[in-house]
Amino acid sequence: MKTLIAEDDVSCYVLLKKLLSPYGECAVAVNGKEAFAAFKEAHRELKPFDLICLDIMMPGMDGQEVLQEVRKWEGRKKILGSDGVKVIMTTALGDARNIMKSFREQCEAYIVKPIDKNKLLNEIKSLGLL
Repeated sequence: MKTLIAEDDVSCYVLLKKLLSPYGECAVAVNGKEAFAAFKEAHRELKPFDLICLDIMMPGMDGQEVLQEVRKWEGRKKILGSDGVKVIMTTALGDARNIMKSFREQCEAYIVKPIDKNKLLNEIKSLGLL
């Protein structure tokens, strides 16, 4: 499993990398623009990410915007439905507005911080990635 961790908080991305590294390659992007660029670059190299763990509150381009751009890009490339990257929102924002917006933009799961290892791994298993 190839994972992109899009997270600006050092302690959070270190934790996610520690939890996910045993299952495959992990890359880190510390802001939204870097995350979207890494997503596109992985496709150019023909080694796309299987999973993106995406924080919402990031500088430059927030996680909601990244999710929108990822899905628009996939649509232009005719990467549809289950063929697209799986996105788990990993955020401190647990309000209904952000949760609903994320699912409308086609995230697969939404986890409110602090990240629970079992919940994260169960979500990933349910997506067929583990």
